[in-house]
Amino acid sequence: MVIKWAGIGLVLFSGTGWGMWMAWRWRARLEALETLRQMIFGLKGEITYSRAPLGEALERVGRRENGFLGRLFTGAAREIAASREETFSKIWEKQVELIKKGPQGEILDEKDIKQLAGLGGRLGYLDVDMQERTLLLYLEQLELSISRLRGEMRERCRLSTALGMMGSLLLVILMY
Repeated sequence: MVIKWAGIGLVLFSGTGWGMWMAWRWRARLEALETLRQMIFGLKGEITYSRAPLGEALERVGRRENGFLGRLFTGAAREIAASREETFSKIWEKQVELIKKGPQGEILDEKDIKQLAGLGGRLGYLDVDMQERTLLLYLEQLELSISRLRGEMRERCRLSTALGMMGSLLLVILMY
């Protein structure tokens, strides 16, 4: 009898935990996109107003952020400094791929990763005005993603938590 109640408790706990984990992922994605937006604004400022080269601008902006996005920017800056033969597009794609395969890779959605990787293909070889326009276009796309996510987040977090609890409760009822 004790094992039966322990099993019920574990199933309920794990289902609820799964729902809460899904809600955490939504919140973490929103935070990451908002941080990325701030970093892109910083990059735009470094390129436009400081007239810093792309590698230096990425390094400055990346040092301001401690998370995985900061490592993305600083890693790309290091690769630019180390490699003279590889294009910025390839360097950026490799760095985005490292982030995707890393422990925080599940925070950003596949669409977010694709947009972020696409940003590198349009930066680095253009003049300052075109780089600014490219960053502004990316910021608009990012703003749309953030606003959509904000609108859906409360509902999805509540839904995933409730589904986790109700799903585990249904599983307990079916098993016993």
